[in-house]
Amino acid sequence: MADNTPDVLLERIAPEGAQEGGGLTALLTLRDPKRRNAMSRALSDALLAVLDEVEADERVHAVVVTGAADRGPAFCAGGDLDELAAVGATTGQDGEDAIRGVYAGFLRLAACPLPTIAAVDGPAVGAGINMALAADIRLAGDTARFEPGFLRLGIHPGGGMTWMTQRLVGQQTTIAMLLGGEAMDAAAAERAGLVLRRVPGEVPEQGHSPVVVEALRMAAFSARAPRDLVTTTKASIRTTSALTDHAEAVTVEVGPQLTSLRSPAFEEGLDRLRKRS
Repeated sequence: MADNTPDVLLERIAPEGAQEGGGLTALLTLRDPKRRNAMSRALSDALLAVLDEVEADERVHAVVVTGAADRGPAFCAGGDLDELAAVGATTGQDGEDAIRGVYAGFLRLAACPLPTIAAVDGPAVGAGINMALAADIRLAGDTARFEPGFLRLGIHPGGGMTWMTQRLVGQQTTIAMLLGGEAMDAAAAERAGLVLRRVPGEVPEQGHSPVVVEALRMAAFSARAPRDLVTTTKASIRTTSALTDHAEAVTVEVGPQLTSLRSPAFEEGLDRLRKRS
């Protein structure tokens, strides 16, 4: 960054060995390292703008989100405290609009039609946990630490944390985190199911960390598939998650599956399989 304005670095990365013109992964790096990537309105707005760009780019099939480092690894150190104090001093609708503006970035990440992976190195505090929870998949590096932080600062949890956390790890763990001060390192987060898995290895001074490398490896699977197949599969996962009847789930999947069976991608895949047999 040329100045201290928070921003989000966008890198478009092709899977290893991919042919020219194939799908890409968008690596989004939250960048306000002096403040450990604290979630401010400016950083939220930057994330919104980058996600607009990513979703409009037909070459991008998957998204990885991580945080820039300065004084050691950092994912997102929670809400910007100066902004939160200003919001608290604002009355009426203006206050609600201001705090919703801070949360708009990770709400947009949660609504992204592409598969999203949070690669967490260093602390994810308060709203930083919300950012990680907004992704479809969470991977934690050895330095990752998840700290709710709200009550310690005298702040009620926000951004949907009580809802997101309960859906993922249940009520008991949610209460332990939010009302019992239970912070989690990478190993504990893995055991609790807060993250898919821990990715060991030191964070280098230059280049991508082990957890980012692993996130990019996972994202490459979708990058190699047709974009419309990726987005319809994610849409079906979201739709069927609310269903209780198996037959209803089959009904949801029938239309997009038939479409895929009539696609050139399926013909190519079938041809490759037959040539190998």
